[in-house]
Amino acid sequence: MKVLIAEDDAHIRRGLKEVLEAEGYDVVEAANGRDALDLLDPEQPDFALLDIMMPEVNGYDVCRDYQRRRPEMPVIFISAKSEEIDRVLGLELGADDFIPKPFGVREVIARIRAVTRRAYASRGEQPGEEVLEIDGLVVYPRELRAKKGDAMIELSLRDVRILKLLHRERGRVVTREMLFNECWGMSYLPNSRTIDQHISKLRKRVEDDPKNPALIKTVHGVGYRID
Repeated sequence: MKVLIAEDDAHIRRGLKEVLEAEGYDVVEAANGRDALDLLDPEQPDFALLDIMMPEVNGYDVCRDYQRRRPEMPVIFISAKSEEIDRVLGLELGADDFIPKPFGVREVIARIRAVTRRAYASRGEQPGEEVLEIDGLVVYPRELRAKKGDAMIELSLRDVRILKLLHRERGRVVTREMLFNECWGMSYLPNSRTIDQHISKLRKRVEDDPKNPALIKTVHGVGYRID
């Protein structure tokens, strides 16, 4: 899934890019409103994060143009303009959410995941169409959630990709190279530590005993497997 970030502050833009890429999104960057308008058609993002006070074209006008050209595409405003009137105007223009600066990483992730679910819905993809069952863990990919017993577990886009790949190759070893190619993409430099750290974090959420995993098993020196 592709996200367009339109933000003139390079530091904030890079920070958002890092957060989103860690979640598993492809990111397109725009440093001003004019670039955000020009990138819409060639890049075809699934949703956009727009700063309001940008050079050349402000975020409100970018949103108006997006609504005309891609009315189904979700938009989140991220801005220091946090007064109620600004929130109301942003939502009246068709934005799905409004995050005031400064903001925390967890808040951004939670709102991004919520918009991702709406983006799936806007495509006509019903959340219940694809469900994975892995030894008591029920994964709902388009909801970015899993359920184990009565507990609901939040997942990132990359978590879902990993679980889908392991489920598809059930009983067979999924190598680190396969994980990188399908769950990170060829633009990332292979790094086994990156994969192992991510699997470790995922196990903490889906395993009863992360130190003795029963779902995602390690095949030493090769990769991982779900039996």
